[in-house]
Amino acid sequence: MSGESAMIAAAPAPARKRRFKLGIWPFVAIFAAFVIIAIFAPLIAPESPNAQNLLGRLKPPGTESRGVLYLLGSDELGRDLLSRIIYGARISLSVAILSVVISSIVGTVLGMAAGLFRGWVEMIVMRIVDIFLSVPAVLLAIITVAVLGPGFVNVVIVLALTRWPRYARVAYGQTLSVANMPYVRIARFMGASPLRVLFLHILPNIIGPLTVVATLEFGLMVLFEAGLSFLGLGVQPPTASWGAMLSVGRNYIANAFWIATFPGICLFLLILSVNLIGDALRDRLDPKSR
Repeated sequence: MSGESAMIAAAPAPARKRRFKLGIWPFVAIFAAFVIIAIFAPLIAPESPNAQNLLGRLKPPGTESRGVLYLLGSDELGRDLLSRIIYGARISLSVAILSVVISSIVGTVLGMAAGLFRGWVEMIVMRIVDIFLSVPAVLLAIITVAVLGPGFVNVVIVLALTRWPRYARVAYGQTLSVANMPYVRIARFMGASPLRVLFLHILPNIIGPLTVVATLEFGLMVLFEAGLSFLGLGVQPPTASWGAMLSVGRNYIANAFWIATFPGICLFLLILSVNLIGDALRDRLDPKSR
Protein backbone atom coordinates (compact mmCIF):
# COMPACT_ATOMS: atom_id res chain seq x y z
CA MET A 1 0.00 0.00 0.00
CA SER A 2 1.36 3.42 -0.96
CA GLY A 3 1.90 6.22 1.54
CA GLU A 4 -1.04 8.21 0.12
CA SER A 5 -3.39 5.22 0.43
CA ALA A 6 -2.27 4.65 4.01
CA MET A 7 -3.08 8.25 4.88
CA ILE A 8 -6.54 7.94 3.34
CA ALA A 9 -7.22 4.70 5.28
CA ALA A 10 -6.10 6.24 8.54
CA ALA A 11 -8.18 9.39 8.13
CA PRO A 12 -11.60 8.11 9.33
CA ALA A 13 -10.38 7.19 12.85
CA PRO A 14 -9.56 10.77 13.97
CA ALA A 15 -12.75 11.94 12.29
CA ARG A 16 -14.77 9.42 14.27
CA LYS A 17 -12.97 10.51 17.43
CA ARG A 18 -13.79 14.16 16.77
CA ARG A 19 -17.43 13.33 16.10
CA PHE A 20 -17.58 11.34 19.32
CA LYS A 21 -16.08 14.19 21.30
CA LEU A 22 -18.57 16.64 19.84
CA GLY A 23 -21.44 14.22 20.38
CA ILE A 24 -20.76 13.80 24.08
CA TRP A 25 -21.52 17.42 24.99
CA PRO A 26 -25.34 17.10 24.86
CA PHE A 27 -25.09 14.32 27.43
CA VAL A 28 -22.77 16.44 29.58
CA ALA A 29 -25.46 19.14 29.42
CA ILE A 30 -28.14 16.60 30.42
CA PHE A 31 -26.10 15.45 33.40
CA ALA A 32 -25.38 19.05 34.42
CA ALA A 33 -29.10 19.83 34.17
CA PHE A 34 -29.93 16.96 36.55
CA VAL A 35 -27.29 18.19 39.00
CA ILE A 36 -28.65 21.75 38.91
CA ILE A 37 -32.21 20.49 39.33
CA ALA A 38 -31.17 18.38 42.34
CA ILE A 39 -29.28 21.24 44.00
CA PHE A 40 -32.00 23.85 43.51
CA ALA A 41 -34.98 21.52 43.90
CA PRO A 42 -36.79 23.70 46.49
CA LEU A 43 -36.57 26.68 44.12
CA ILE A 44 -37.50 24.80 40.93
CA ALA A 45 -40.28 22.49 42.11
CA PRO A 46 -43.69 24.15 41.55
CA GLU A 47 -45.30 22.35 44.51
CA SER A 48 -44.33 20.48 47.64
CA PRO A 49 -43.47 16.88 46.66
CA ASN A 50 -45.56 15.47 49.51
CA ALA A 51 -48.59 17.79 49.27
CA GLN A 52 -51.66 15.61 48.66
CA ASN A 53 -54.80 16.56 46.75
CA LEU A 54 -57.16 13.61 46.68
CA LEU A 55 -59.57 15.45 44.40
CA GLY A 56 -56.76 15.77 41.87
CA ARG A 57 -55.50 12.20 41.94
CA LEU A 58 -54.44 10.53 38.69
CA LYS A 59 -54.83 13.70 36.65
CA PRO A 60 -53.19 13.55 33.20
CA PRO A 61 -50.39 15.97 32.25
CA GLY A 62 -51.45 19.56 31.68
CA THR A 63 -54.62 19.45 33.79
CA GLU A 64 -55.52 21.63 36.78
CA SER A 65 -57.26 20.82 40.04
CA ARG A 66 -57.96 23.14 42.98
CA GLY A 67 -55.57 25.76 41.66
CA VAL A 68 -52.69 23.31 41.05
CA LEU A 69 -51.43 22.85 37.49
CA TYR A 70 -50.07 19.34 36.98
CA LEU A 71 -47.59 19.77 34.13
CA LEU A 72 -46.62 16.08 34.20
CA GLY A 73 -49.78 14.81 35.84
CA SER A 74 -50.47 13.67 39.40
CA ASP A 75 -50.02 10.37 41.22
CA GLU A 76 -52.43 8.18 43.14
CA LEU A 77 -52.53 10.64 46.05
CA GLY A 78 -52.87 13.78 43.97
CA ARG A 79 -49.23 14.81 44.41
CA ASP A 80 -47.55 16.80 41.67
CA LEU A 81 -45.46 14.36 39.64
CA LEU A 82 -43.07 17.02 38.33
CA SER A 83 -42.18 18.13 41.86
CA ARG A 84 -41.62 14.55 42.97
CA ILE A 85 -39.39 13.86 39.96
CA ILE A 86 -37.32 16.96 40.77
CA TYR A 87 -36.87 15.89 44.39
CA GLY A 88 -36.27 12.30 43.26
CA ALA A 89 -33.26 13.54 41.28
CA ARG A 90 -31.83 14.86 44.54
CA ILE A 91 -32.18 11.43 46.18
CA SER A 92 -30.67 9.51 43.24
CA LEU A 93 -27.68 11.83 42.84
CA SER A 94 -27.05 12.08 46.60
CA VAL A 95 -27.02 8.31 47.04
CA ALA A 96 -24.81 7.83 43.98
CA ILE A 97 -22.28 10.51 44.96
CA LEU A 98 -21.95 9.40 48.58
CA SER A 99 -21.71 5.70 47.74
CA VAL A 100 -19.13 6.31 45.00
CA VAL A 101 -17.01 8.54 47.26
CA ILE A 102 -17.04 6.07 50.16
CA SER A 103 -16.47 2.95 48.05
CA SER A 104 -13.73 4.60 45.98
CA ILE A 105 -11.82 5.78 49.06
CA VAL A 106 -12.04 2.42 50.83
CA GLY A 107 -11.28 0.35 47.73
CA THR A 108 -8.44 2.58 46.52
CA VAL A 109 -6.65 2.66 49.88
CA LEU A 110 -6.92 -1.10 50.37
CA GLY A 111 -5.92 -1.86 46.79
CA MET A 112 -2.87 0.42 46.91
CA ALA A 113 -1.81 -1.04 50.26
CA ALA A 114 -2.07 -4.57 48.88
CA GLY A 115 -0.04 -3.67 45.80
CA LEU A 116 2.69 -1.83 47.72
CA PHE A 117 3.22 -4.00 50.78
CA ARG A 118 2.44 -7.38 49.18
CA GLY A 119 2.83 -10.40 51.51
CA TRP A 120 0.11 -11.01 54.06
CA VAL A 121 -1.54 -7.64 53.37
CA GLU A 122 -1.98 -8.56 49.73
CA MET A 123 -3.27 -12.02 50.58
CA ILE A 124 -5.90 -10.80 53.09
CA VAL A 125 -7.16 -7.86 51.04
CA MET A 126 -7.38 -9.69 47.74
CA ARG A 127 -9.05 -12.75 49.26
CA ILE A 128 -11.72 -10.49 50.77
CA VAL A 129 -12.12 -8.87 47.36
CA ASP A 130 -12.55 -12.30 45.77
CA ILE A 131 -15.23 -13.22 48.33
CA PHE A 132 -17.21 -10.03 47.67
CA LEU A 133 -16.92 -10.39 43.91
CA SER A 134 -18.08 -14.00 44.03
CA VAL A 135 -21.53 -12.88 45.24
CA PRO A 136 -23.80 -11.00 42.80
CA ALA A 137 -23.79 -7.32 43.78
CA VAL A 138 -27.58 -6.95 43.59
CA LEU A 139 -28.16 -10.03 45.75
CA LEU A 140 -25.58 -8.86 48.30
CA ALA A 141 -27.19 -5.41 48.41
CA ILE A 142 -30.68 -6.85 48.91
CA ILE A 143 -29.52 -9.15 51.71
CA THR A 144 -27.60 -6.38 53.46
CA VAL A 145 -30.50 -3.90 53.26
CA ALA A 146 -32.86 -6.59 54.55
CA VAL A 147 -30.59 -6.99 57.59
CA LEU A 148 -29.83 -3.30 58.24
CA GLY A 149 -33.25 -2.03 57.25
CA PRO A 150 -34.27 0.42 54.51
CA GLY A 151 -33.48 4.11 54.58
CA PHE A 152 -31.23 6.71 52.96
CA VAL A 153 -28.16 6.14 55.16
CA ASN A 154 -28.40 2.36 55.00
CA VAL A 155 -28.71 2.40 51.20
CA VAL A 156 -25.52 4.47 50.93
CA ILE A 157 -23.69 2.11 53.29
CA VAL A 158 -24.91 -0.97 51.44
CA LEU A 159 -23.95 0.32 47.99
CA ALA A 160 -20.51 1.41 49.23
CA LEU A 161 -20.03 -1.95 50.93
CA THR A 162 -20.88 -3.94 47.80
CA ARG A 163 -18.88 -1.89 45.26
CA TRP A 164 -15.51 -1.12 46.91
CA PRO A 165 -13.88 -4.36 45.62
CA ARG A 166 -13.91 -3.08 42.04
CA TYR A 167 -11.84 -0.05 43.02
CA ALA A 168 -9.55 -2.29 45.04
CA ARG A 169 -8.94 -4.53 42.02
CA VAL A 170 -8.08 -1.60 39.76
CA ALA A 171 -5.94 0.15 42.38
CA TYR A 172 -4.11 -3.10 43.14
CA GLY A 173 -3.27 -3.79 39.50
CA GLN A 174 -2.21 -0.21 38.81
CA THR A 175 -0.09 -0.08 41.98
CA LEU A 176 1.76 -3.24 40.97
CA SER A 177 2.77 -1.58 37.71
CA VAL A 178 3.86 1.65 39.41
CA ALA A 179 5.46 0.34 42.62
CA ASN A 180 8.67 -0.74 40.85
CA MET A 181 9.17 2.51 38.98
CA PRO A 182 12.51 4.21 39.70
CA TYR A 183 10.98 7.26 41.39
CA VAL A 184 8.98 5.07 43.80
CA ARG A 185 12.01 2.92 44.64
CA ILE A 186 14.14 6.01 45.19
CA ALA A 187 11.51 7.55 47.46
CA ARG A 188 11.36 4.40 49.57
CA PHE A 189 15.17 4.11 49.62
CA MET A 190 15.43 7.68 50.92
CA GLY A 191 13.16 6.85 53.84
CA ALA A 192 9.78 8.16 52.66
CA SER A 193 6.93 6.84 54.80
CA PRO A 194 4.48 4.36 53.26
CA LEU A 195 1.69 6.94 53.41
CA ARG A 196 3.84 9.46 51.55
CA VAL A 197 4.71 6.91 48.90
CA LEU A 198 1.08 5.87 48.48
CA PHE A 199 -0.51 9.29 48.27
CA LEU A 200 2.25 11.43 46.75
CA HIS A 201 3.98 9.03 44.37
CA ILE A 202 1.52 6.25 43.49
CA LEU A 203 -1.98 7.75 43.70
CA PRO A 204 -1.36 10.64 41.24
CA ASN A 205 -0.18 8.11 38.65
CA ILE A 206 -3.18 5.79 38.95
CA ILE A 207 -5.94 8.37 39.41
CA GLY A 208 -6.92 8.21 35.71
CA PRO A 209 -8.20 4.61 35.65
CA LEU A 210 -9.84 5.09 39.05
CA THR A 211 -11.67 8.15 37.77
CA VAL A 212 -13.03 6.15 34.85
CA VAL A 213 -14.22 3.40 37.20
CA ALA A 214 -15.89 5.95 39.48
CA THR A 215 -17.70 7.54 36.54
CA LEU A 216 -19.04 4.23 35.30
CA GLU A 217 -19.94 3.14 38.83
CA PHE A 218 -21.92 6.35 39.33
CA GLY A 219 -24.54 5.28 36.80
CA LEU A 220 -24.65 1.83 38.35
CA MET A 221 -25.28 3.34 41.79
CA VAL A 222 -28.21 5.33 40.41
CA LEU A 223 -29.62 2.12 38.95
CA PHE A 224 -29.06 0.15 42.17
CA GLU A 225 -30.76 2.84 44.27
CA ALA A 226 -33.74 2.84 41.94
CA GLY A 227 -33.87 -0.96 42.03
CA LEU A 228 -33.81 -1.10 45.83
CA SER A 229 -36.48 1.60 46.08
CA PHE A 230 -38.56 -0.28 43.50
CA LEU A 231 -38.44 -3.33 45.78
CA GLY A 232 -39.32 -1.26 48.84
CA LEU A 233 -35.82 -1.60 50.34
CA GLY A 234 -34.52 1.86 49.50
CA VAL A 235 -35.59 5.33 50.54
CA GLN A 236 -38.97 5.04 52.21
CA PRO A 237 -42.21 6.93 51.45
CA PRO A 238 -43.23 9.69 51.44
CA THR A 239 -39.72 10.69 50.32
CA ALA A 240 -39.69 11.01 46.53
CA SER A 241 -37.63 8.39 44.71
CA TRP A 242 -37.67 7.46 41.04
CA GLY A 243 -37.59 3.75 41.85
CA ALA A 244 -40.54 4.04 44.25
CA MET A 245 -42.49 6.01 41.65
CA LEU A 246 -41.86 3.27 39.10
CA SER A 247 -43.06 0.69 41.60
CA VAL A 248 -46.30 2.59 42.21
CA GLY A 249 -46.75 3.47 38.54
CA ARG A 250 -46.82 -0.14 37.40
CA ASN A 251 -50.17 -0.53 39.21
CA TYR A 252 -51.67 2.32 37.18
CA ILE A 253 -49.97 1.75 33.83
CA ALA A 254 -53.30 1.21 32.07
CA ASN A 255 -55.04 4.44 33.12
CA ALA A 256 -52.17 6.66 34.40
CA PHE A 257 -49.10 5.79 32.35
CA TRP A 258 -47.35 9.05 33.24
CA ILE A 259 -46.62 7.95 36.83
CA ALA A 260 -44.10 5.38 35.62
CA THR A 261 -43.18 6.85 32.23
CA PHE A 262 -41.65 10.18 33.23
CA PRO A 263 -39.50 8.86 36.13
CA GLY A 264 -38.37 6.04 33.83
CA ILE A 265 -37.32 8.52 31.14
CA CYS A 266 -35.36 10.57 33.68
CA LEU A 267 -33.66 7.45 35.00
CA PHE A 268 -32.77 6.38 31.46
CA LEU A 269 -31.35 9.80 30.50
CA LEU A 270 -29.28 10.15 33.68
CA ILE A 271 -27.72 6.69 33.45
CA LEU A 272 -27.13 7.01 29.70
CA SER A 273 -25.42 10.40 30.06
CA VAL A 274 -23.18 9.20 32.90
CA ASN A 275 -22.17 6.05 31.03
CA LEU A 276 -21.33 7.97 27.85
CA ILE A 277 -19.30 10.49 29.85
CA GLY A 278 -17.46 7.56 31.43
CA ASP A 279 -16.72 6.09 28.00
CA ALA A 280 -15.39 9.46 26.84
CA LEU A 281 -13.17 9.72 29.90
CA ARG A 282 -11.85 6.23 29.30
CA ASP A 283 -10.94 7.12 25.72
CA ARG A 284 -9.32 10.30 26.97
CA LEU A 285 -7.34 8.79 29.86
CA ASP A 286 -6.44 5.40 28.40
CA PRO A 287 -3.19 5.71 26.42
CA LYS A 288 -4.00 2.56 24.44
CA SER A 289 -7.02 4.22 22.84
CA ARG A 290 -5.02 7.13 21.44
